[in-house]
Amino acid sequence: MPPRFACFPAPLLGLLLLAAIPGASATMYAERGFGERDGNGSIASDLNPAGLVAGIIMEEEGRRRAVTYQHGRIRELGTLGGNEGFTKAINTHGVVVGSAQTPSGAWHAFRFEEAGGMRDLGTLGGTSSYATAITRDGSIAGYADTSSGDFHAFVTKADHSLQDLGTLGGASSYASGLNTHGVVVGTAQRGDGYRRAFVYRPGTGMQEIGTLPGGRISSATAINDAGLIVGASETQKRRWHAFAWDGKRMLDLGALIGQGDSYATAVNAAGHVVGSVSIKGFEPMTFVYKEGVMTVRRRDDGLYLTNKITDAGLVVGAIYTGHKFQAFAVPSQAAPVPHRSNPLDWLLITILISASGVVLYKLQRNYRMGLLGARTRFM
Repeated sequence: MPPRFACFPAPLLGLLLLAAIPGASATMYAERGFGERDGNGSIASDLNPAGLVAGIIMEEEGRRRAVTYQHGRIRELGTLGGNEGFTKAINTHGVVVGSAQTPSGAWHAFRFEEAGGMRDLGTLGGTSSYATAITRDGSIAGYADTSSGDFHAFVTKADHSLQDLGTLGGASSYASGLNTHGVVVGTAQRGDGYRRAFVYRPGTGMQEIGTLPGGRISSATAINDAGLIVGASETQKRRWHAFAWDGKRMLDLGALIGQGDSYATAVNAAGHVVGSVSIKGFEPMTFVYKEGVMTVRRRDDGLYLTNKITDAGLVVGAIYTGHKFQAFAVPSQAAPVPHRSNPLDWLLITILISASGVVLYKLQRNYRMGLLGARTRFM
């Protein structure tokens, strides 16, 4: 199994699921999973504009198989000679990246394309590596262990070899996203042992992003081509809040939600951010931040795990059936709630109108005091 961030909660680091969508439409699709047999679960990590899903099949016994899925058909990607594999990302050309076991049982990052099959990307001198992101031009980011046994973030060079991105002065670093300009984001350890979100720019090197006020640790998870970075940071109250960083300021998305622990997991070309929020220990819900509005989806209208948001506005993730995960997706715009007329509604409306003066005054005051004037809706 890939190593976990010691400082970062498992809900954000786990593999996340999505629906098998035959196109990049934002329409809700009812299909769940990849058509796997009873007892098995389906996990998908990414979806490209052609509707090709990169994912895995989780067998009931626990074995994972790297697959792609489209138009009702599963394609097995195989391994690097071992028993298991899983995918993490796919680009517009259908090139898939992830990790698979070698004959010795070690995990190695791979690149898979239809013409050439699965290619081992190697390591940074150690025994294992993991690919986490790929751009449309085929550049890959991830992390691999060095000869000293510490994981370092990497990005691939033109010949597909791994370039060590270093750390922030500590022992380890992990890359989780990159854009078409070669800018990489992730998490790296400082000399004092704390782990911080980083941004790596070609020619500039690795720089720390920082944390929300009072926080000690942070992690960046994704970046778009405009340079908007998302992730999560500890707060002064030792809670986790999702954030968006544009290079000048860090917007506290968790404060817009107002409660719970939140983690931003993806951002699309338009700057729309998605992630998960867990409130009072209940199962996580999906949040969507777009055009200055924060929306938290109802549990019956969202995802248990939230992974990506496509440029077309489709939020991909997973539902949980009570015994296994199944792939699913929802549009970023919540569906309207059906309303049935009821005679008692008129009584309620009369009461609300009589109290409208007080309500409007409080709403106006609270809006003026809101953070950056943004709004939050619980759907």
